[in-house]
Amino acid sequence: MRIAVVQMNTRDDKAANLRRAAELAERAVVRERPDLIAFPETFAFTGGSVEARRAAAERFPDGEAYGFLRGLARRHRIWVHGGSLFERDGGTIYNTTVVFDREGREVARYRKIHRFDVTTPDGRSYRESELIAAGREVVTYEAEGLVVGCTICYDLRFAELYLALARRGVHLVLVPAAFTRETGRDHWELLLRARAVEIQCYVAAPAQWGAFPTPTGTAWTHGRSMIVGPWGQVLAQVQDGEGVAACELDLAYLERVRTLLPVARHRLPPGALS
Repeated sequence: MRIAVVQMNTRDDKAANLRRAAELAERAVVRERPDLIAFPETFAFTGGSVEARRAAAERFPDGEAYGFLRGLARRHRIWVHGGSLFERDGGTIYNTTVVFDREGREVARYRKIHRFDVTTPDGRSYRESELIAAGREVVTYEAEGLVVGCTICYDLRFAELYLALARRGVHLVLVPAAFTRETGRDHWELLLRARAVEIQCYVAAPAQWGAFPTPTGTAWTHGRSMIVGPWGQVLAQVQDGEGVAACELDLAYLERVRTLLPVARHRLPPGALS
């Protein structure tokens, strides 16, 4: 399977963001011919006030962003891993990934488990829990023989989630993200490569890049979207700016890595250590 990750500079104008997502997707389809395309976290709306983000939330299957993803899958007959959207479920808002198959059917929905409530070294505070409720379910889906695990951004720091995905037999984990510039500079690539090595799978991470407005001033995301192999090597990467990176996933190579280093067989079951 050939996959493509899209790097965006999403801001607080939903219509403009969806137009740009469409342009980048068309570029990816023409140049890379992917079987699966993946967008970054909150690709339809980033920044603005809590009220603005709440207003941008969608009830699935209604909503412009949901419809855009479904239409993209149908039009090009590709798998679409929809980064994440603000999902409205009754009075609750989630940070949610939706995935569509080649027919435009929704095949998976993952609600971000770990919320980013952090003060970065530059003193800026992020409080995702002011708006977003935490998900509780580990989610995988099968795409033509490929078992894909779902995570979002801050989830990357929690190895137990990735070990749970490993127990479900994933070949690929998606990590749509909006890593801050401060944390991304030192931790982004390090964590992606570590997760790929420790659970021996491909990791694909479409990311936000650049400046976006917030009520307290301009904030910055790190970018450097990438695809990492099961030996920990970076196979494809987007540098600064918007763009697309793509590569083929070689499942025969993946199985060879797992045979050479049979860590799954050697791993202790949960609760084995006191």
